[in-house]
Amino acid sequence: MIMLGTARLLRSVGLALLPSFALLVLLQPAQAQVPVPTLPTNPSQAQPANPEDLNNLRPLSQDGSALSLQGGQRLMTEASNAFSAQNYPLAVQKLQEARQVFNQLSNFYQELASSFNGIDNRIADAQRRKALDTAQMRDQATYQLALAHRAQNQPELAVPLLIQIIRSQQPTRDLGRKAYQQLFELGFVDAPYPTGSGTPASSLPK
Repeated sequence: MIMLGTARLLRSVGLALLPSFALLVLLQPAQAQVPVPTLPTNPSQAQPANPEDLNNLRPLSQDGSALSLQGGQRLMTEASNAFSAQNYPLAVQKLQEARQVFNQLSNFYQELASSFNGIDNRIADAQRRKALDTAQMRDQATYQLALAHRAQNQPELAVPLLIQIIRSQQPTRDLGRKAYQQLFELGFVDAPYPTGSGTPASSLPK
């Protein structure tokens, strides 16, 4: 009789605890779905940029930036190396990229110069000088690009570039004379460049 009463007692207690166990089973999957926060693999990602670091404030002055003088000059160096290795397709690609960079920079500096003209002449003059310098670099890249096309026996691609240089530099400047000489050697023009002319070479690239 005692054993029968004990069994009945345990059965009744188990039935009473059954809803609590069921509730725990239902809640467990929901808790398992909570995402576990992860730490960044790179510790520098958790560190804010230092506002006093000029490298963070002036990213276009770094060598890795495409829209910068350093980026354009790096492309010119890569093009020169490719040209020396007679890898003319790669040289053409790098020169085209450098020409585009210098042309964009020249246009942007010229727009800034025009915007500050009459407001702050110091800024306007500085941007105008930068526009002229980058225009000169653009014409140098254009001339090298024309030589690369000529090396690949593609005069039809070289001639328009040489004419662009003459229009930008004027025939009286050194690069303009070189471009005209290339046109003469290609047979596009018949008259050689006149030697000993007293025309002043003071024109600036456009």
